[in-house]
Amino acid sequence: MTANSKFIDYINEALEKSKETVLSHLFFTYQGIPYPVTMCTSETFKALDAFEARSDDIVLASYPKCGSNWILHIISELMFADSKQKYDYPEFPVLECGDPEKYQRMKQFPSPRILATHLHYDKLPGSIFKNKAKILVIFRNPKDTAVSFFHFHNDVPDIPSYGSWDDFFRQFMKGQVSWGSYFDFAINWNKHLDDENVMFILYEDLRENLATGIKRIAEFFGFSPSGEQIQTISARSTFHAMRAKSQETHGAVGPFLFRKGEVGDWKNLFSETQNQEMDEKFKECLAGTALGTKLKYNSYCQP
Repeated sequence: MTANSKFIDYINEALEKSKETVLSHLFFTYQGIPYPVTMCTSETFKALDAFEARSDDIVLASYPKCGSNWILHIISELMFADSKQKYDYPEFPVLECGDPEKYQRMKQFPSPRILATHLHYDKLPGSIFKNKAKILVIFRNPKDTAVSFFHFHNDVPDIPSYGSWDDFFRQFMKGQVSWGSYFDFAINWNKHLDDENVMFILYEDLRENLATGIKRIAEFFGFSPSGEQIQTISARSTFHAMRAKSQETHGAVGPFLFRKGEVGDWKNLFSETQNQEMDEKFKECLAGTALGTKLKYNSYCQP
């Protein structure tokens, strides 16, 4: 990714818009889900319906703050190992963000294209399924996701802040945050984790064994890196390595995107009452489901 890439340009534009946006005016609702006015428009969503996916598109689906920038980096590294060509983002990679004309421009991009998204499965354009593009779904435990989301809002200077963690937690639990409810997103994707062309990966598993995760991702998307290349990619994809290069890759917002990356950071903010509330919500929405098991909630979300 070059320093003057469209990726950084788009982030800078969104931050400029954020300067003039108060929290109460940050969201608009499209088909029942709140999205940030600084990044999405209803016109773009309407244009997205006609987006023409390719069978070799690389689709990366996640709820915000669940590791999408990390996975984007890993995929870029795998592509470089495979083709010896650096992947430069000709557009901001989140599919639903940007102007409605971006999908016309994307027709000219060489394959494979990397398409990140925070959308529910049933909000994705139908051509992704019709053309059988492969989808990697990344999940992170909901408590660390909430804390990371809060810090992103309250640490990045130009993004509207919440009055307190308690304020943010209330809105997060109601799904009144960008891209809506974590639990609605999880329930929606849970139905499709065993679909053909869909693979699940857990943020916490990647933290525990990065090389194994990279090997699984490579196999799923048809890359064939050597053992040595996997080790090299692992070394370049640790949290510390990515944080060190974050301003070069993501501009001024980089250090905030790669803040801590820890598992269990939620323990620094959650009160006992909030802990119980989220435990109850998890049971209500995901207990006994395939995704509920895969999230290893008892390992990562208990004091």
